[in-house]
Amino acid sequence: MERDDLDERIERLAKLMFKARYLVVFTGAGVSTESGLPDFRGPDGLWTRRDKGLPPPSSSRPWHLVDPNPGHYAIVELQRLGKLKFLISQNVDNLHLKSGIRPDLLAELHGNITRLRCTRCGKTYDRGRGLRACPCEGALTSSTVDFGQALPERDLTLAFEHSRKSDVFLVVGSSLVVTPAADMPAEALRAGAKLAIINQDKTPFDRHAHLRFFEAIGAVLPRAVERLKVLMGKVS
Repeated sequence: MERDDLDERIERLAKLMFKARYLVVFTGAGVSTESGLPDFRGPDGLWTRRDKGLPPPSSSRPWHLVDPNPGHYAIVELQRLGKLKFLISQNVDNLHLKSGIRPDLLAELHGNITRLRCTRCGKTYDRGRGLRACPCEGALTSSTVDFGQALPERDLTLAFEHSRKSDVFLVVGSSLVVTPAADMPAEALRAGAKLAIINQDKTPFDRHAHLRFFEAIGAVLPRAVERLKVLMGKVS
């Protein structure tokens, strides 16, 4: 795949999204690094440092005080334009919901630090509500998923369903190495979708991508969405 001009690739991404009838976006920790949160597999990522026996990287602010960045808001703009059919995220930082993504368009495969999950029915609740048990009488526990734990059934099922429906599958800030989350692009490709990846590190799917960006998300996605708005005639 040739390394052509960034402006040309951004134009191609905008046109890909413009023609899409079922755009699904898949995000990893990389979408939140521009908000000041660490990623997982980057040179100074959480798992990279752990594998080297080093402590986690320091963050300038607690996660609950971190704000969404232009990458998050570009995805919200896709929602506003009616282009985003579904968003699948590996992140637990709550920044997609904080930015304005509708809960019914979001699958959080690894949970959410701000929510508790019922161990009986699987429903989630905001920690701030102070609930001690679910109305179904099930116990409430953290919704975040640790290594070795099963992913939430509802979110996993929806993620696979929408991946198979997609005609454009856009990966934003994921190394695509953690399964079963990383199986989603494969499902999309098998269904005939075009695959676009924005991630500064290499991924196992790079050779399958129809469009590849190694640049920072903030340098690509907001510009592509602005160009999409022009193509849609949404710029006054």
